[in-house]
Amino acid sequence: MSFRVVWTQASRLPWAWGAPVVIEAPDELECAGLPQMRLATRSVYTSAEPEALFLWLCQLRHAPYSYDWIDNFGRRSPRQADPGMQDLRVGQRFMTIFILTGYEPGKSLTLRMSPGWPTRAFGTITVKYQISQAAESWSQLSVALWMPPIGRRMGRFRRYLLAWGDVVMMRKQLRVLSELAEQEARGVDQRQHQSERNG
Repeated sequence: MSFRVVWTQASRLPWAWGAPVVIEAPDELECAGLPQMRLATRSVYTSAEPEALFLWLCQLRHAPYSYDWIDNFGRRSPRQADPGMQDLRVGQRFMTIFILTGYEPGKSLTLRMSPGWPTRAFGTITVKYQISQAAESWSQLSVALWMPPIGRRMGRFRRYLLAWGDVVMMRKQLRVLSELAEQEARGVDQRQHQSERNG
């Protein structure tokens, strides 16, 4: 069973940032667990093509593309896309602490927090990245996070604090991925133009 979730302008930080989002909950989310979940959404508009956006989303297998000095041990996330990262299989690791649980090529990725210490620290979060066409020359890159209370003690308060940290990190990530995808498109255009001139 799937659930269509709509973010409206009434939502506030830290639960919503960016453009309005319409997104369906992944099938693996159980009905019984949804009342305990709090939805958070983040979204940006970009001039990048959906194909370029999906290429860069798949690079999250390599690195987080956010504030690298915080969540990538100071290592800079690669600025050269590896097309091989689009060879997806359920169970692959993303951003160190997430596992790929589902995907729609060119459109979406669904991740779940890895068991063990990541789940103990952050809860069993499910994350869905989605690419959609917003207008003729604009795409929308959106993320929905289904966040349960974290642990038994002060679980809702810990989730609230995590949501504030996430909105800072995710805002940076979406902007970086969008910019890299836009640069990818410009690079293709430049190579085509050069080829035409040489031809």
